[in-house]
Amino acid sequence: MLQICFLLYPNMLATSTTLPMELLASATALAKTQHPRKREHIEITLASLDGKAVVTHTGITLTPDCPLDAVPPPDIVYLPALWRNPEPVIAKQRELLPWLQREQQRGAALAAVGTGCWFLAEAGLLDGKAATTHWYYFDRFQARYPKVQLKRSNFITQADNIFCAGSVNSLADLTVYFIQQHFGQSVAHHVERHFFHEIRRLYETAHAGDQIAKMHPDEVIVQAVHWLSENYHTDVNVSELAARFDMSVRTFNRRFKLATDTTPLSYLQDLRIKNAQELLKSTNLNLSEIMFRVGYQDIAHFTRLFKRILGLTPTQYRVTVRAKLFSAD
Repeated sequence: MLQICFLLYPNMLATSTTLPMELLASATALAKTQHPRKREHIEITLASLDGKAVVTHTGITLTPDCPLDAVPPPDIVYLPALWRNPEPVIAKQRELLPWLQREQQRGAALAAVGTGCWFLAEAGLLDGKAATTHWYYFDRFQARYPKVQLKRSNFITQADNIFCAGSVNSLADLTVYFIQQHFGQSVAHHVERHFFHEIRRLYETAHAGDQIAKMHPDEVIVQAVHWLSENYHTDVNVSELAARFDMSVRTFNRRFKLATDTTPLSYLQDLRIKNAQELLKSTNLNLSEIMFRVGYQDIAHFTRLFKRILGLTPTQYRVTVRAKLFSAD
């Protein structure tokens, strides 16, 4: 069971809690449909500092399930954004800070959005780490927290188990990433298509910081991942790749799976498909040209693989994503 805690505090943006909750609920329902014998489950707890209801900036009242000290040990903690200047609310909610410090030490993932990221910085959890916040408060955030490595050009940052999203839309991308980690790629893509028909920006292309493999101490696999990112468009052979890093295929596959939670072939396929997505969205290259550029030779195989991963054919994807591209002409 995945335990998720949503913190509630006055003057918050309701959507920075309700939207990820709806995404997670949809993922749970889809997982039950696809795998009825598996008991994939998410338990969501809403918590405020004192257990009392909070009023959002629009006047909506949200009622927590419990006070902060009664929250079951969470796997993921969400910190919603605050409307406008976050400093007055932070000053009145300082008891949240030691709790966040303890949960981070315990290994929980902390996911904050917009000005909610200020709680993480105030707790000292972002010192020396990459972070972002709402663009309007970049300068004030940098002045108040000079030890934080503010990434002004990134919508999502990751530093170990701490995630910062610059907007509610970016938090949705991050939530889909969490869904993929827990339920798998198929469920994550279904959630994307149900909620965001226009095709969302991938978490992997939106965030700053280390990828999953780079967080792993296996430096050889980090080098292998880097090599794949530079050479995915070439004729890649797993046996030759293993030999390049002085390993047997069996050892290479085992260490790669341990570091990245996927196989070398699946990683390569995902890398190629993601680059194909970008070419379909941003260029007028035909399907054959895109296929060759990302490393495939058989258009039928490429189309089947693209549809299996994304649920759409390359042509359908291009039509869908370009429906959201506007021009001044």
